[in-house]
Amino acid sequence: MIRAAIVVCWVMAIGLALFLIVPLLVIAAASFSPTPVFDLPLTGASTRWYGRIGRLDGFWPSLLLSLQIALLSTAISLVSGTLAAIAIARGKLPGAGIFATALVSPLMMPGLVLGIALLQGFRAVGFTMPGATLLVAHLVITLPYVARTMIAGLARFDFTLIEAARTLGCTYPGSVLRVMVPALAPSFLIAGIFSFLASFDNYPVSIFLADVRTKTLPIRMLQYIEEAPDPTLAALSTLILTGTVILLFVSDRVVGLHRMAGTSD
Repeated sequence: MIRAAIVVCWVMAIGLALFLIVPLLVIAAASFSPTPVFDLPLTGASTRWYGRIGRLDGFWPSLLLSLQIALLSTAISLVSGTLAAIAIARGKLPGAGIFATALVSPLMMPGLVLGIALLQGFRAVGFTMPGATLLVAHLVITLPYVARTMIAGLARFDFTLIEAARTLGCTYPGSVLRVMVPALAPSFLIAGIFSFLASFDNYPVSIFLADVRTKTLPIRMLQYIEEAPDPTLAALSTLILTGTVILLFVSDRVVGLHRMAGTSD
């Protein structure tokens, strides 16, 4: 009976993996199509669509905007989310549980609902600058990833190490930088990766706050596939996927995915 259950679990795991991976493999294969359509099975292979990525209308401004917003929102979220997590983890913040739930509440809402709510809120207070509204909205998106990850990381951190460093002459900020930051490096790394990817790849919220001159890369990609669908978009998607895999691989070699996932000290 137990052996049968294990076999069923393995079959379900393999089926789920195929369900997630096969669509990505199809997109990667379509990016090498020799024809200007998504033609499968392939009758040949061509890399010309990769050469066209840089010539897409508005590609470079949208890429730079997405990178700027993702990096800024991730950096700000790492600082503010870590400070909030420290306040919650130390147990000295009144209503810490409610505050922690409020921090991660954007993850519980559909992206379209969150985008509409932010749009209405910004208009109500007269905050209509596209670049600034996008940054604030992406802070709302990325902060929960940082807060949740850092709360989990700080739950296993021994705060007496901070006091020990202070007795040895370190200031409180110095002891945080010398003791806490290195100990929580895996948590910082996974929080930063998730925050950056969530911001860079976000579409449901960004679509409500962008204008004609301010479009992130996902919005530009959707616009392009509506106007001129060809394998160029598949090639761009494949590059983004490859970059994500490389980022995870480097993180695994530097820190270890088991430590990033919190399964090992």
